[in-house]
Amino acid sequence: MLAPVVHILPITRIRRHRLLPVAGRVLIRKGQNINPNDVVAEANLHPHHVLLDVAHSLGVPKGDADRYLERDAGDTVSEGDVLAGPVGWNKRVLRAPCSGRIVLSGDGKMLLEEEKPPFQILAGLPGVVAFLIPGRGAVIESVGSLVQGVWGNGAVGFGVLHVLIKKPDDILTMDQIEVDLRGKVILTGYCGEEQVLRSLSELPIQGLVLSSMDSALIPLAKEQPFPIVVIDGFGVLPMNSLAYNLLRTSSEREITVNAEKRDVYTNQRPEVLISMPVDQVVQEPRDTIVFSPGQRVRIVRAPHQAKIGTLIAIKTDLDVLPNGVKAKIAEVELENSKKIKLPLANLEVLE
Repeated sequence: MLAPVVHILPITRIRRHRLLPVAGRVLIRKGQNINPNDVVAEANLHPHHVLLDVAHSLGVPKGDADRYLERDAGDTVSEGDVLAGPVGWNKRVLRAPCSGRIVLSGDGKMLLEEEKPPFQILAGLPGVVAFLIPGRGAVIESVGSLVQGVWGNGAVGFGVLHVLIKKPDDILTMDQIEVDLRGKVILTGYCGEEQVLRSLSELPIQGLVLSSMDSALIPLAKEQPFPIVVIDGFGVLPMNSLAYNLLRTSSEREITVNAEKRDVYTNQRPEVLISMPVDQVVQEPRDTIVFSPGQRVRIVRAPHQAKIGTLIAIKTDLDVLPNGVKAKIAEVELENSKKIKLPLANLEVLE
């Protein structure tokens, strides 16, 4: 059975595809050094068109309207520019209702495509452009420490890591919010207060890495201008020991927070990356693994949610659970040496 894989690695080679959902313009070149907030590619996803009735606007017959046109198809115009006219003693004209580009004109009509900011794909990590994918994006390569989480608010940022967390089950409170956090990436525990997020936004900070968060804060977290990555889940959960030890020892180092949304089909997850130059060959992490005894695993559902252990055995036959569902059962030894049995579907492999 294939296992969901979460990467928590002190040193690894990372390759990330940054692709537009539609064809667009690639703005970088192969071999270029790139920062997390650099734009890889851009495209106009949802163009908005305005159909203008030239004849009606000028008050002239449809067959006469085209001779009053001042702009042609393909022209770029600004809001308020004269598109046709003047006509008559009162110098009647048709002006552009918005900035954009004229797509079609003629037969008494004009089609204007409104100018809108393009949709942009950011690099999301510092590194080198390994490959270009014409019209769609690129592959970015980097080396460093990698910690993946379970939820992100979609933003990207980077800065110096400031460690607030002192133990895995710490709680972020208002009395910890101080002005010296301005411009930094904050590592802390559980967040359950709206005012905490609002105060961090007012500073502002460059990113927030949490062990867990109250699910009621999701709408507010999505509105924040800085990236937020939740490492272990929702509810009051301690940070898992692997992520806690790796991140806490990286205090005052530059860290990238890529809070992209999780995609179960591509194994894309929100993640934090600490870049570092290395001379030795570093292997890339695997995204596809089969469950097998001896693996380090994390439990994803209550009552042992976010706990880490070692997979001891997998039963070959299906067992009937108390709720009547048949499932494949795994035996896991937790970090405190306690052994438990639970559905194999409640586990993900840590690599």
